[in-house]
Amino acid sequence: MLQVNYIRENREKVLERLSIRNFKQPELVDEIIKIDEDRRSTQTSLDNISAEANAAAKQIGDLMRTGKKEEAEAIKAQTASHKENIKNLSDKLNELETAQHNLIVQLPNLPYHLVKQGSTAEENEVVLTHGEPVQLPSKALPHWELAAKYDIIDFELGVKITGAGFPVYKGKGARLQRALINFFLDHATAAGYKEMQVPHLVNAASGFGTGQLPDKEGQMYHSTVDDLYLIPTAEVPVTNLYRDVIVKEEDLPIKNTAYTPCFRREAGSYGAHVRGLNRLHQFDKVEVVQITHPDKSYETLEEMSQYVQSLLKELGLHYRVLRLCGGDMGFTSAMTYDMEVWSAAQERWLEVSSVSNFETYQSNRLKLRFKGKEGKAQLAHSLNGSALALPRIVASILENYQTENGIKIPEALVKYTGFDMID
Repeated sequence: MLQVNYIRENREKVLERLSIRNFKQPELVDEIIKIDEDRRSTQTSLDNISAEANAAAKQIGDLMRTGKKEEAEAIKAQTASHKENIKNLSDKLNELETAQHNLIVQLPNLPYHLVKQGSTAEENEVVLTHGEPVQLPSKALPHWELAAKYDIIDFELGVKITGAGFPVYKGKGARLQRALINFFLDHATAAGYKEMQVPHLVNAASGFGTGQLPDKEGQMYHSTVDDLYLIPTAEVPVTNLYRDVIVKEEDLPIKNTAYTPCFRREAGSYGAHVRGLNRLHQFDKVEVVQITHPDKSYETLEEMSQYVQSLLKELGLHYRVLRLCGGDMGFTSAMTYDMEVWSAAQERWLEVSSVSNFETYQSNRLKLRFKGKEGKAQLAHSLNGSALALPRIVASILENYQTENGIKIPEALVKYTGFDMID
């Protein structure tokens, strides 16, 4: 979340940057500033009366020790109201802090200066395009028909077992999944990321720390008995490894990677564009997360974008990179690059990765800080990226590598799959 001091001292800039997002409740900014004024005034009053009470208590103690009981009792009578006043002020301060917190968590992150104003995905900036669309056979099929033809993914069996959006991978389809996971993890560790194995359920504090709660609770599967949430991405548990932690500046950047299944309710997602693997409730993904020095986070964002692109290049996929406009960015992001792969059979772009810089938005919630050489603790910057999400990568491989005799496996994956053709 945003820091209240920054909001108070930079009101006009905060409002200007929120307008880039088309934020619909700018009045929250002034409400937060007003409550903060009351909070600080109440805190000052509480500090003053507490100081008076402490001084009186010390004076009473000194008088009692020297036998001046009457004088001590007189001061005690004069200060009898201190305890009640302290309680009343403490209660008021708690109420103001709660009210301020409840408002400030409704503010999204402020967009970086390179982020353009816009409302929809159509207004995102195309930063670069790599490669050319493949020329498919005349009777090319979309991936859901290829999956049925070669018996590698069964969507109906998943519906029987669980429901729509939970496919069953079979035979070479399952092996392709496992190959991609290992391919992505091996490349991440070679790039300096430490592999982590993390829980697939998290508590509410973890969901709040990375910004899924209270913004996205409707999209998360919630185990109500235990009050635990199935993770929508490995970003949540991996970043929360550093909740309430002060790291050393010399340890930055911290680079972690993890493979996990991901669970998303995707409420309200219907239509042909979500068919097959295009949108699932459960899917596999390898995530990369970095904790960095604030001075280097945008350099790190570019590095992470290049890293994700290197995976797409190795897989031989035609892709483009978008810088998201303010209205299409996630709630917690300051700047996001999306990577999209061209689906030749569906004749449209499929998002396969998002790489985002959250600046201090997550670390403020997490209380994730680093201590520099001067000994002062300050908030770190956090970043994460999909490297990569499997469903649309699999869909793109099936569609773009299809031939009249079967589906070729990208050369970089053959040593992981153990086969070079699905037929």
